[in-house]
Amino acid sequence: MSQDYAADVKKYAPKADDAVIGKIVKHLGIALRNRDSSLVSCTDPDEVKRVKESWCLKKLGADADASDAAIKAVCEQMKADKAKSRVTFYYLCAEKLGKLGVLA
Repeated sequence: MSQDYAADVKKYAPKADDAVIGKIVKHLGIALRNRDSSLVSCTDPDEVKRVKESWCLKKLGADADASDAAIKAVCEQMKADKAKSRVTFYYLCAEKLGKLGVLA
């Protein structure tokens, strides 16, 4: 299953670490079974807040301002994708925050 997500992540981060992708997939677990919860909506304030609080702040230990900047940057980076994969979104946030090592 991680290979499916890895292909999407590598569209944006060609040198993405498969082990880190696998850990994100494991972390998200059951959320990935439902199409709606497996995607991120940058236009939904509640969704953006959820990504910030549960992923950036809690899991990665980033600060609030850096988290806001990373989420905004990833939304811009992925704007061409109508359906933004949560795995890809989380990977790119971690990368922009310099927190991939937290997941390794």
